[in-house]
Amino acid sequence: MNLRDLKYFVALAEHLHFGRAAAACFVSQPTLSTQVRKLEEELGVPLVERAPRKVMLTPAGRDVAARARRIVADIEQMREAARRSQDPEAGTVRLGIFPTLGPYLLPHVVPNIRARFPQLELLLVEEKSDVLLARLHEGRLDAALLALPVHDDQLHAEFLFEEPFVLAVPETHALAQRSALSLADLADQRLLLLADGHCLRDQALDVCHMAGASEKGEFQATSLETLRQMVAAEVGVTLLPTLAVKPPVARSENIHLVPFRDPPPSRRIAMVWRRSSAMAGFLEQLAAVIRQLPPDLLAPAMDSAALYTHAPGAAGA
Repeated sequence: MNLRDLKYFVALAEHLHFGRAAAACFVSQPTLSTQVRKLEEELGVPLVERAPRKVMLTPAGRDVAARARRIVADIEQMREAARRSQDPEAGTVRLGIFPTLGPYLLPHVVPNIRARFPQLELLLVEEKSDVLLARLHEGRLDAALLALPVHDDQLHAEFLFEEPFVLAVPETHALAQRSALSLADLADQRLLLLADGHCLRDQALDVCHMAGASEKGEFQATSLETLRQMVAAEVGVTLLPTLAVKPPVARSENIHLVPFRDPPPSRRIAMVWRRSSAMAGFLEQLAAVIRQLPPDLLAPAMDSAALYTHAPGAAGA
């Protein structure tokens, strides 16, 4: 058994297709197929169910794939640690971020990262939070930006910032005339929310429960932009994170933002990585750079007529 064979099998487990797995490994399909069969012979169990147009992992194959991912990731970390011992600020970092944060935060932090670490190759992966957590454990990500809390003893969470929510309402809505709200003002409101599986949905539901509000259940969006457009169409009201209503996102006059009085409802963002990571020291430096946001960037928008729309597309968190 060698590392190459494990990489081939991990690629097959990812793609569930011999041709695509071979292309990902830059080898021919017969070569990859032969090495996977040799791995099966060495382990003494079938790892793959081979059908004419479908590849499935056996139960043993799923277990071997999970272990192989960890082995490959550990070896990659060893190589990365060796490279960083020569130049701690060079190399590659695979950073995950969820979509209701990524398009709105990255324009403010990527230039600072590039300036501070000019030799760094930053690979960004945008996925829902549960997918990011799984990839962290599998070693397919070095770190991820996630909303707290993260209940996992194997992960270290470095707090970055707290992001307030604002209420987005149509310009004809009664609350559009208010300069600020309390949670009690939401008590009779039915909010538009994202669909299941998005962490922003869970955060908004927490606010609803605290305020006595409810969900407008006949509609669920898959992105913040869809929520925005539904508010503009006077379908309802919604909670938006502050970064999603700040420049460089463009402005629109047909939706009003209403901030909350202190303390406003908010979400807490952290950078998360494995406690066992060989990159922990460098990731702390990277988190410190991300934390250096402009001081007014997280202040809720006070101009109730200034909601920003046509933001970068976001599939949810």
